[in-house]
Amino acid sequence: MRKEKLITGGYYHIYNRGVNFENIFFQEQNWYFFLDRLKRYFTPNKVEILAYCLMPNHYHLLVQVKTDDIGIQVVHPFAISYTKAINKQQERVGPLFQGPYQVRSVNNPNDLIHLSSYIHNNPVAAGFVQAPEEWEFSSYLEYIGERRGSLPKVEIVLTRFKNRLAYADFVKEGLDKRLPPTLLID
Repeated sequence: MRKEKLITGGYYHIYNRGVNFENIFFQEQNWYFFLDRLKRYFTPNKVEILAYCLMPNHYHLLVQVKTDDIGIQVVHPFAISYTKAINKQQERVGPLFQGPYQVRSVNNPNDLIHLSSYIHNNPVAAGFVQAPEEWEFSSYLEYIGERRGSLPKVEIVLTRFKNRLAYADFVKEGLDKRLPPTLLID
C-alpha cells in the first residue's frame, strides 16, 4: 500500500527504473509500445499526462490525477502489461521495474514548471543528446510545437509562459544552471 495518498486534482511526478538499473527498452519498438500502453492506461478521465520522458533504464511522468486509486486502476495494470510483453519478447522472467513506482507530489505552480523542465532536460543531463529537442521519446517536441502528439496535455504548463519560445528558453536556462560554471559561456 502506497504511503502517500494521491489526491484527485493533485499533480505528481511518477517515475520508476529498471531492476538493478537495467534497461527497460531493448528494441526500438519497445519505446513505441510503452507510449501506446501509456495512452491505453493513462486515459484523460483517470490521469492527465502533462509531460513525460522515457530513458533507456527509467521513465518520468508529470501527471494530474483525475480519479481515486490511480495506482490500482492505472499505474499497476500499466506496469504489468508492459512487463509481461517485454518478458515474453525477451524470453525473460521476473520483475522489469525496481519495485513499485515512485511518486512525489508537486506542491505549487513553480514546482510544476521546474519539474517539466527537469523531465525534458533528462536526456541532455544524461549525455544522450545535446539539446532536449533531439530526444524523440519525451513530450518536449509537443511543448515547442514541433510535434502534434495526443499524449501530453501541455496547456497546463504552457499557460504559465508568454509563448512556446519562452518555455523553450526556460528549459534551456534550467539546463544551463546544471552545468559547472566553467562550462557556461558569457
